[in-house]
Amino acid sequence: MVDPEFRWKSPEQWSDWSEWLAAGLHARNRWRLPLLLIGILFANGRRTVTTWLRAAGISADFADYDYFLGSVGRKTESIATRLVSLVLVRLNLPARVLLIIDDSPTKRYGPKVEGADIHRNPTPGPADQLYLYGHIWVTISLAVRHPKWGAMVLPLRAMLYVRGKTIASIPSWRRWRFATKLQLGARLVEWLVAILQEAGKTAWIVVDGGYVKKPFLRRVLRLSHVDVVGRLRKDAALRDLPPQLRPGQRRSRGRPRKYGQHKISLAKRAGHAGGWQSVECVLYGKKVTKTYKTFVATYPPVGSVIRVVLVREDHGWHAFFCTDPDAGVIQILEAFADRATIEQDFHDVKEVWGTGQQQVRNIWTNLAVYNLNLWIHTLIELWSWDANHEQLCDRSDSPWDDPHRRPSHANRRKALRQQIMQTELSTLKAKWWLPQKIIEFTERLMASAA
Repeated sequence: MVDPEFRWKSPEQWSDWSEWLAAGLHARNRWRLPLLLIGILFANGRRTVTTWLRAAGISADFADYDYFLGSVGRKTESIATRLVSLVLVRLNLPARVLLIIDDSPTKRYGPKVEGADIHRNPTPGPADQLYLYGHIWVTISLAVRHPKWGAMVLPLRAMLYVRGKTIASIPSWRRWRFATKLQLGARLVEWLVAILQEAGKTAWIVVDGGYVKKPFLRRVLRLSHVDVVGRLRKDAALRDLPPQLRPGQRRSRGRPRKYGQHKISLAKRAGHAGGWQSVECVLYGKKVTKTYKTFVATYPPVGSVIRVVLVREDHGWHAFFCTDPDAGVIQILEAFADRATIEQDFHDVKEVWGTGQQQVRNIWTNLAVYNLNLWIHTLIELWSWDANHEQLCDRSDSPWDDPHRRPSHANRRKALRQQIMQTELSTLKAKWWLPQKIIEFTERLMASAA
């Protein structure tokens, strides 16, 4: 049970959104989700599930939330679908949206955590830890451009990658099936693109080199109005275009060629002094001039013609591609630069919301808590979308900091917490007369708590 006097009075907009997401759950338990989201918002210290429950004022029926989280894990697609519809209504998205697919690990501890195993550590750090024990999450996010703060991403849904040899350690009644990271990424794209197409949107999928592989590309490109932007290996097996028939020439017997007869060496193209051009574009929030060379080629993993863009840097060169051969160079470079925002997203989800600290064992519960951290991250960004700098960030107590720097995600979370606590204080002042010293002392405590 929740103490009625303890229950936080959240803003009407936030309450409506929480109840909208909860509508994807069974009517008997859906009332628990808004309470849990408030608990996640106000939790401090180590972000275990019990910390969430204490922050929400949940005490007597805490055991029921273990079962509730398991049901949330099985309903992630339904809840995430409602979140996507909320984003489409809240934001004025362009006709072509940018989706980002990437994976990230979370460290876990204990041999009884289902689905956890040893994985390569993408950030070894000073200790040079090449491997870590934990989970791998394949995540799809929506890249957006804020009118004031520039590029950012809204995480929408994640799926858990479990190694084939680890499946045997998961109880059979969990009904968990093996899938590669490429298959999970393709499933996420298929799910989200179907929703976007109903809203009349087309999509560009931005991926890093790990997803530029045939099992992912061929499955995604079967969808209509979808193109992929990514980075090419420097030894990518490119070929020129297939020969075109001359006027009056009859095609020879057999299936027409899909790829050209000659290989294309990216290293030779990049090393050639001719053909380089310059273009201005906005990358990572700054207007820069890039030296590039572009051409079309055929690429077997894609199975068709692609647009290739070589970019020369001071320390070398990089190769990018788009499966739309008519795409512009600026569009390709800016789209791939926006992919880097998902790394900041992974950082915020781990550092601000404590992903990986929940220490639950059931695999469906693990899926639930990770996605809950993603969803509240997106809800915070939607809530603060129209707010100005003064409403989200006050750095008067930090004179060493840049007062004009864009508010971080932690600043946005703090602003919502302060607004909820200020509403609580205003309610108390309306009921009882309080001395000014008590009010000032309470406001200082609220600022410290937020």
